[in-house]
Amino acid sequence: MNDPDDKTPPADPVTPPVMLDKRPAQPAPAPAEQPLASVVPPELPPAPTGPLPLVPGESAKYRLPDMHPEGRKFLGIALLAVLLSGLWLEWTALSFVLLGIAIWVAAFFRDPVRVTPVGEALLVSPADGLISLITNVEVPRQLLGEGGLAPGQMTRISVFMNVFDVHINRAPIPGRLTRIVYVPGKFLNADLDKASDENERQYFVMEDAAGVRVGFTQIAGLVARRIMKWVEVGQMLKVGERFGLIRFGSRVDVFLPAGYVPAVAVGQRAVAGETILAVKGTPFMQGAQAQ
Repeated sequence: MNDPDDKTPPADPVTPPVMLDKRPAQPAPAPAEQPLASVVPPELPPAPTGPLPLVPGESAKYRLPDMHPEGRKFLGIALLAVLLSGLWLEWTALSFVLLGIAIWVAAFFRDPVRVTPVGEALLVSPADGLISLITNVEVPRQLLGEGGLAPGQMTRISVFMNVFDVHINRAPIPGRLTRIVYVPGKFLNADLDKASDENERQYFVMEDAAGVRVGFTQIAGLVARRIMKWVEVGQMLKVGERFGLIRFGSRVDVFLPAGYVPAVAVGQRAVAGETILAVKGTPFMQGAQAQ
């Protein structure tokens, strides 16, 4: 029996030995992924509008240029000459030469679609052709006066069109026509500098919404015999919009407003309504080199 006076504490219960788990530690489970917050994509700019209405996501495709209505009568005359020569001369070499001329006439009056850059302080080329000269000159007296330019010196860029270039001319800026002057003259080679003062020519001045005025001149050439315009003083034009035509080889001079600098170099090819001819402020380039 146990002694009731015995104060000895009871023995601790036996703790079973701890068995160590020698298996490699398993990585902790990855926390459950939280759902990503919905991201709103930035609003896309509207599809460009203009002469090439593209479907978003589709690329532009080449299209055969249309022929301007002005060329239809010349093409008709050329084809009639081919037909008559074939009937009378039984399709000799002359007939095929005339056929080649007819094809060239159709190509000369081609009127391709152009995509015009739009932006502030841009001046686009009004003509296809070779940048033949960039120089500082006195403003011609025909560009002075009511609705014209201020007297003084301006930078002039000359674009020479040969008989294989597109000869439809386009507005270099958006704005209103404030002056048009026609001057009869000679038919020297339009590539000569004196053609600006002696050949048949037509002067234009346009003013944009900011009041900046740009002068430009259609100049007839050695083969050209008629300068045509489809606009009148006071008419509003979009940049790149057609305003006239020079038949069979010619030149267009552009007089840059103050603060504008050339964005092209002599010897470069320009495309009417697409090539940026000049910009306001810092020039795009310091020079160019023929390769």
